[in-house]
Amino acid sequence: MKIDQSIFKSYDVRGIYPETINEEIVRAIGIAMVNKFHLKSVAVGRDGRISSPSLAKAMIEGITAAGANAIDLGITTTDMACTSSAYFEDVDAAIMITASHNPSQYNGLKATLKGAIALSGDDGFYDVRDMIVNDDLELAKLKGGVSERQPYNIYSQKMFSLIGISDIKPLKVVIDAGNGVAGFVIEKVFKDLPIEIIPLYFEIDGSFPNHQPSPIEEKNIADLKKKVIEEKADLGLAFDGDGDRVYLVDEKGQGVSATLTSAMISKEILSKKPGGNINYNINVGWIVPEIIKKYGGTASVTPVGYSLIKPQMRREGSVFACEHSGHYFFPELYYADSGMMASLLVMQILSKENKPLSGILNEFNKYSLSGEYNTTVRDQAGKMAEIKSKYADGELSELDGVKVEYPDWKFIVRGSNTEPLLRLNVEAKTKEIMEMKRDELLAIIES
Repeated sequence: MKIDQSIFKSYDVRGIYPETINEEIVRAIGIAMVNKFHLKSVAVGRDGRISSPSLAKAMIEGITAAGANAIDLGITTTDMACTSSAYFEDVDAAIMITASHNPSQYNGLKATLKGAIALSGDDGFYDVRDMIVNDDLELAKLKGGVSERQPYNIYSQKMFSLIGISDIKPLKVVIDAGNGVAGFVIEKVFKDLPIEIIPLYFEIDGSFPNHQPSPIEEKNIADLKKKVIEEKADLGLAFDGDGDRVYLVDEKGQGVSATLTSAMISKEILSKKPGGNINYNINVGWIVPEIIKKYGGTASVTPVGYSLIKPQMRREGSVFACEHSGHYFFPELYYADSGMMASLLVMQILSKENKPLSGILNEFNKYSLSGEYNTTVRDQAGKMAEIKSKYADGELSELDGVKVEYPDWKFIVRGSNTEPLLRLNVEAKTKEIMEMKRDELLAIIES
């Protein structure tokens, strides 16, 4: 089959519907997955994108055509779907139809094998791609069956066993689901919490009429900030399209970077697991390793991407991992990157500290962060080489993109794995330095 092979990324499949990803391709992926990994039973979840129901149906058709049984999970968050290969003993693999935070024209899939082992390109996705390209697909004489199963209760029970509802005091929380799946799932999972939920954009609409489902961008949490102030809420939560990422807004309506959230959660986890190792990705700010060291933990850096972070966590026996994009990983939850688990932890911290979120964050608000700037660039490699040459006098790391560090500032430029974008993050010891260097770098990137 002729396909655009670039849809197979290092840790998922992502393309534009129906040009580069469609029902025929997804059906073939289902067949190839069963053939490659000798699967007998596969769970399939989906997000709320317009194309997701038909792609999920095609995936189930491919799975059953190859002779495996398909379990239709319906609408779920990515973390809930992918960990079903751990908490359902009869499930050999789980596939989530999603394009996460991407605009509405995108779709794709993420996959885990039994035990919630994340599947990456090098671990088998590229072999699946090659099987499709080479028409090396084997259909079964006897098709598999299809059943339905709801994962909401078992997933929420697992989270609550790790956090404990009794630790959370009554709070007023505004939640912006961005017309993704988070609102649908939160109504099922958070219903027994002692909190007042004020919903924003809980209706699933794959055209994302109110804002793009990418909470890392300030413009996409503007309504949430306003609502938090109007309602005099304790906390605001913004989820991405597939509900596995979360961004915070404090009681003053100020956005909280994932770096500050990571530092706060790291401190909390180390209070329960002294001396633990915590992973953080290359884009996370200086304060995170500082806090880990301050509270007796060890820290190690990771590249970006859940299928790269989770194996490293397992190898190092890590107690937590965090990304600048709002992904938070918990080993007790099958190494899932769960926005809901992170939200529960933040509510627990608020309840325990008995002071507003802005007050809790004062300890971590030490440096000036630019936030992430995304720019469409035709020649990403050439532009990154230009930047690397210009800043050759700094301390260089190429673990993931180009990171250059100076005594009083640093920056990271890396290409997106899912869109034709260069992503820029700048951090400095003062706001003035940060703004000057941010503008300087953006001028180079945009030229």
